Amino acid sequence: MSLSLETTASSEPSQPSQHTQPPLSRRGRLWQATVRRLLQLLAVVLGVAVINFFLLRLAPGDAAQVLAGEAGAATPEYLATLRAQFGLDQPLLVQFGKYLLHLLQFDLGYSFRHGMPVAQLIAERVPATLLLMGASILLAAVGGVVLGSLAAYRAGKLVDLLVSLLALVFFATPLFWIGLMLVVVFSVWLDWLPVGGMITVEAGYTGLAHVLDVARHLVLPALTLGLFYMAVYTRLMRATMIEVRRQDFVRTAVAKGAPARRVLVVHVLRNALLPLVTMLGVQASAIVGGAVLVETVFSWPGLGRLAFEALFQRDFNLLLGILLCSSTVVVLVNWIVDALYVRLDPRIRLQ
Repeated sequence: MSLSLETTASSEPSQPSQHTQPPLSRRGRLWQATVRRLLQLLAVVLGVAVINFFLLRLAPGDAAQVLAGEAGAATPEYLATLRAQFGLDQPLLVQFGKYLLHLLQFDLGYSFRHGMPVAQLIAERVPATLLLMGASILLAAVGGVVLGSLAAYRAGKLVDLLVSLLALVFFATPLFWIGLMLVVVFSVWLDWLPVGGMITVEAGYTGLAHVLDVARHLVLPALTLGLFYMAVYTRLMRATMIEVRRQDFVRTAVAKGAPARRVLVVHVLRNALLPLVTMLGVQASAIVGGAVLVETVFSWPGLGRLAFEALFQRDFNLLLGILLCSSTVVVLVNWIVDALYVRLDPRIRLQ
């Protein structure tokens, strides 16, 4: 009798626990992932701010020495007065605490060299840098996809050889040399494009004429920064497309009679774009670094040129603000790359 009761009890379905929570909806998972990414963004930006602060403070020289040297009064008393005025005479941890406190209040400090807030200086230069980076990335990505696809579908033929040779040349050539040669050809010899700057100041263009003037000034810097990365993406796209075309699912689609265009776009190109998207995220910081050189060569009024000037002027408050802004841009680009991954690969879902 006891055996039958135990058997009956064990055969009854177990009741769900009262503490079990229902699974999150798609919108809930999306919000959860967004909050997690925002926390990661804040942690990365804070870590970058801490590292940059101590690295710059360990570098020799400061703004007081530069200003005193330019004034021709680099006496110990004058230097002590300037350091007290700028707060450089305080202990390093005290300076760091004040920096974090101002950072939490979205205050990037004051540029003693330019005589204005750092946030205002950065806000004036960010549009130029974003325009240059956006144009360069667009040129590199579109050109790399087109040329890489063309070389892959003509593998072993003359077109493949020419595309691979050009990609190798641009990959092996330094950025500054590409920029100088473009200036010599298109500005000095042909006189088609301006040498540097972002606008023609004396012309005073407005409206559509101003937009076209900025576009003319943008061509050479964007080409200089974009050609190197276009070479990288071309070689990557060619190798990836050749590999994807050999996969079984592509052969199956062809055997089922799928149109060639659908096979190319849906099966081959979509899967071949995943490594390129990964490379875009990885090289975001390198593109920001390349913008420093390109903006200096072409006198482009962006953050890169401003950082170069701040480094030589020992304007550490300005340099810290630029590094913080650049780090934020890199993290946001990688965030966008992750979103593209979800879009391109249906196997990837928010966990």
